[in-house]
Amino acid sequence: MLVRVLSRVFESLFRRSERTPSELQPNILPKRSVPKLGELNSFFYPVFWAVNRPETFAKKVETLTQDTSHAFYASDNLITWGRNNSLLDDLPFVEAWKANIESESDRAIAWRRYVLACAAYHCVQLDGDFVECGAYTGVGVKTVVDYLGGQAFPKTFWAYDIFEHDDSMLNHPMPEHGPGLFDRVRAKFAEYPQVRLVKGLIPQCFEGNMPERIAYLHIDLNQAPAEVAALDALFDRMVPGGILVLDDYEWGGTYRPQKLAEDAWFDERRYRVMPLPTGQGLVIKR
Repeated sequence: MLVRVLSRVFESLFRRSERTPSELQPNILPKRSVPKLGELNSFFYPVFWAVNRPETFAKKVETLTQDTSHAFYASDNLITWGRNNSLLDDLPFVEAWKANIESESDRAIAWRRYVLACAAYHCVQLDGDFVECGAYTGVGVKTVVDYLGGQAFPKTFWAYDIFEHDDSMLNHPMPEHGPGLFDRVRAKFAEYPQVRLVKGLIPQCFEGNMPERIAYLHIDLNQAPAEVAALDALFDRMVPGGILVLDDYEWGGTYRPQKLAEDAWFDERRYRVMPLPTGQGLVIKR
């Protein structure tokens, strides 16, 4: 009897291991766009940070791109050329990104959003929920969800934010923070029951509102203490192969304390954060 039971268990596990990602998550993985060999798309949007004369700087960058060969990307402090610009070849991503643009920033940080989309494509095929700390207007969350099935997105997505600015907080206020932001974001996800919005300060708001297992983790809190507190609470819950993206890791100036605190935190655990040219940092959970 025991032999037959064990045989059925192993047979079930074997069948499960043979299933392809598309069988595990039917109809939500976007189909790969196949670009033409000779077609390359460039991207320029005149939003750059930490410059003294933004309009003058943007005009200089636009002039600079005219002297490049092949495709270029110039926005969000990322100026590069001779690239494939894969984000613009991925038509399902372009559709999800454009459909959720609400501000100049949303348009400018397209490459950052594509990093999240690619991480999410990987993580949606793992066990565990999705988490974003610092959801703000919810545009980043919704772009990822829409890229991976929209209302058919198969994961629970936890989105944390205070949604208002408190002068006691170390980070700078964001333009949309205010009394009405939470209700606006809640309305945005009215038809997305898998998105769970949690309002409050981190780490206090985690109490009773935290997933057991996490596949995807995006942290964008703009201050070192809160980001370290999020890591303390959430990182050990990430499944092997899960992806963590730190939005401001490679940004200097006001954001440099985040990198220094996070480097020390990860060093104790024998991890190195991979700095990305977008200003983000990436960690793969082992």
